[in-house]
Amino acid sequence: MRFYSYSLSICIRYVNSREEAVEVMNDAFMKVFTYLKQFDLNKPFQPWFRQIIVNCAIDHFKRENKHAGQVDIDTIMEKGIAESQLDNISYEEILALVRELPSAYRAVFNLRAIEGYKHEEIAKMLNITTGTSKSNYFKAKKKLQEYLQVFFEVEK
Repeated sequence: MRFYSYSLSICIRYVNSREEAVEVMNDAFMKVFTYLKQFDLNKPFQPWFRQIIVNCAIDHFKRENKHAGQVDIDTIMEKGIAESQLDNISYEEILALVRELPSAYRAVFNLRAIEGYKHEEIAKMLNITTGTSKSNYFKAKKKLQEYLQVFFEVEK
């Protein structure tokens, strides 16, 4: 149960629904069991396990978005959200806002902001250019700001 919750919490950030997250998680568990003999017992298990989960999420993203193009953002907001307001939003609410991002933005945002990968690494993982990675990350942050403005009912 411990690894189920851990892996599901990672998967759900990359996909549109809980059902998709479970699908990605199942793929990850299959890979873990397939490659378990190759795991180095002298190293910690969790980072190895996490990497497999993230790779499965990336593979899922690639399959689902094979023919998808970039989505343009209509407008860029001018007003920000006060930091004190962010104290009033739950993890589940933040996750719901991240899940509203277009899939290309969400993948780059998760890999950069949550997983800590560099844009060059993300570009290689997703088969995009470094510039596209940077652009999608920037647009994801702007889109999240727009979502937060709506969430907190901030006037433009």
